[in-house]
Amino acid sequence: MIVPESWLRSFCNPPLSGEELAQRLTMAGVEVESYQAVGPQFSGVVVAEVLSVERHPNADKLAVCTVDAGAGKLKVVCGAPNVRKGMKAPLATVGAKLPSHEIRATTLRGVESAGMLCSARELGLSNDHSGLLELKADAAVGSDVRSALGLDEHVFTLKLTPNRADCLSILGVAREVAALTGSPLENPPIGKIAARSTAKHAVRITHPEGCGRFAGRVIRDVDAAAQTPAWMKQRLERAGQRPISALVDVTNYVMLELGRPLHVYDQDKLRGAIDVRWGRKGEKLLLLNEQEVEVDPSVLCITDDSGVIGLAGIMGGESTKADEATRHVFLESAFFFPAAVAGRARRYGFSSDASHRFERGVDFANNVDGIERATRLILDICGGEPGPAEDLVARLPERKPVRMRIARAQKIIGVPVPEEEMAAAFSRLNLPFRKEPEQFVVEPPSFRFDLEIEEDLIEEVARLYGFERIAAHPPRAAVMMLEVSEKKRSLHELRERLAAADYREVINFSFVEPAWEEDFAGEKNPIRLLNPIASQLSVMRTTLIGSLVANLKYNHDRRVPRIRVFELGRVFLRDPSAPDGPLWVGGLRQPMRIAAAAYGPAFPEHWDDSLDRRVDFFDVKADLETLCAPRAPRLEPAGHPALHPGRAARVLLDGRPAGWIGELHPRWLRKYELPQPAIVFELEAQVLQAAPLPQPRVPSRFPPAVRDIALVFAAQTPVQAIFDAIEAEKPPIVRAVRLFSLYRGSGLPAGSKSLAFRVVMQHTERTLTDAEADAARDALVVLLGTRFSAKLRS
Repeated sequence: MIVPESWLRSFCNPPLSGEELAQRLTMAGVEVESYQAVGPQFSGVVVAEVLSVERHPNADKLAVCTVDAGAGKLKVVCGAPNVRKGMKAPLATVGAKLPSHEIRATTLRGVESAGMLCSARELGLSNDHSGLLELKADAAVGSDVRSALGLDEHVFTLKLTPNRADCLSILGVAREVAALTGSPLENPPIGKIAARSTAKHAVRITHPEGCGRFAGRVIRDVDAAAQTPAWMKQRLERAGQRPISALVDVTNYVMLELGRPLHVYDQDKLRGAIDVRWGRKGEKLLLLNEQEVEVDPSVLCITDDSGVIGLAGIMGGESTKADEATRHVFLESAFFFPAAVAGRARRYGFSSDASHRFERGVDFANNVDGIERATRLILDICGGEPGPAEDLVARLPERKPVRMRIARAQKIIGVPVPEEEMAAAFSRLNLPFRKEPEQFVVEPPSFRFDLEIEEDLIEEVARLYGFERIAAHPPRAAVMMLEVSEKKRSLHELRERLAAADYREVINFSFVEPAWEEDFAGEKNPIRLLNPIASQLSVMRTTLIGSLVANLKYNHDRRVPRIRVFELGRVFLRDPSAPDGPLWVGGLRQPMRIAAAAYGPAFPEHWDDSLDRRVDFFDVKADLETLCAPRAPRLEPAGHPALHPGRAARVLLDGRPAGWIGELHPRWLRKYELPQPAIVFELEAQVLQAAPLPQPRVPSRFPPAVRDIALVFAAQTPVQAIFDAIEAEKPPIVRAVRLFSLYRGSGLPAGSKSLAFRVVMQHTERTLTDAEADAARDALVVLLGTRFSAKLRS
């Protein structure tokens, strides 16, 4: 919101400088983003009158002008096509400092020039350089151009929060200034205009839940081609509005002055009564910005017998606009409920001054005042015969009294503000109130939609009391050493383990594309968002895999050769048994999961060619084991929608399902344009956080004995089953058994495989003999032969 200082001071003129006023507003919660002059900085430019114009003797496109700059006559060379005798224009004298350069005495084609006549662009006022900037005929010769153009006036640029819609007008800001400074408020002159004709236009409100009030007036025989007065143009331009035509400028002026959006129709273009109703599917409208839109039953429309003629509270239609040929106009001043306007303009990809105000809340008591004020201005500028003002009230917002407990306010503010100051704050803000025992009861006015609960009134008291008067006391609390369980790891420790394994953490949105859910989780009915931030991000994720695949693709498309990413985040699962939580409704679980994805080479680029291979299942399995340590994860073959059949496994910890690991399905590699296999895993974070207490074990001081055994098993025998059998029945001296070789090929019976194990044996009290080591080895061979029909490989 841009507020010209002179316009504001015409309503309330406190004895403060502009900088002091800006500081006062900011400290009261109405942030002043900037306070600056309307014109760019330049000096040495005066009003000059052109006395004569002669042709340059040495140039066809230049002229030699004799000008009166107040201190005598000067010769100036000028090339502007509009220079003429008798006009007044800005003259940059020798030594003048313009936004782009400094003026020096110079000679142009043999003729000395004592300055430069300026265009608007040379003064930094606009991009117009088609000719000299012509000044008013009554501008005093020799006076400073800054004063003549009013360029020393300052404007406030306010950065308003959405709840302060009452400050989206000069009058609203003036109310705030009057309350903060105690200076008197002078409301704009609004008198009732007597009707000089009986002309009316029928209006009906079919849907009062969208439009609560509609005031209107017919004005006949206006001169729509009349020129907007210079004072109005200047105020509009200083407030950031572009003057368009007299009728449109009046409606914009009243909107800025009173915060009352208006619209003016060409009455001869209206077909039948105006009706405010919800749109119908298939109806279309060409807006004033030349954009064609299609409405639906969620969009409030202004209609007549021809169909939709405007979007209520947003923008009018091209078919009924008033132009310079208009003779009879119908002036509209309506109140639309914020819920009926909010979000509709953004849906069509634009915003308007009217929608910006209506969706935040417009004063529903000044409809007729807006009509009367606009009528007065139209009659003064365009003439005409006004008809009677009609005011149709269907349904107005209910403003419930708000109670504020005195003790509660003092506790929240942190200062014992006296009751008298609280009452004075409400009075200065023009908030009707009554004092009851230990509390105030306030009737929120029609222009303050932000006053609904007790805390809103406490904020108003604090603002008027002065935030700078509230001492800052740092919070104090007793420091206590919190108990840390050794049986539970923090989520940060999980992050550190994957980061140490060369993975980079990513943070993705919790809402994802529906296709990701169907592809990577087999979920055809995920939880859908009512108001997604983007059309493709419309469902809540039930798996982290889709987001990680998107990260892989994003980096691969940018030619990142080796990609390792992980994410720790929530997924959202339907669960009818889940209770309500502090931030969610029941029937929904939000467990934390940790997932990782690896793509590209297994190792960074290296001089050793033996390290040049792609990442595979077992590389990522090793990272998974590092993440789970000291617990050992078990893998069992299983199918998953996101993973390659036969190259996917369910992860078990302590016999309970904890997640999945595997290679991405070839179908998804093709769909998401990943030319190499990607390995992913996803685990429940809560399961990983559990950690067993360290178990002490006496280390042996004696050397180990090592034996290797190679046995032939059936090809389908799971290695994990072999390790389980060994762990259950191994001799006491066997400390570890490791698989170091797998062979399938010639020399073996059909349907078999060879597995070679390294057996490490050790005693804590003595050195093992060869006979003891051989006996333990033979016991393992017998065990595996009995359990799996394994035979020593010859």
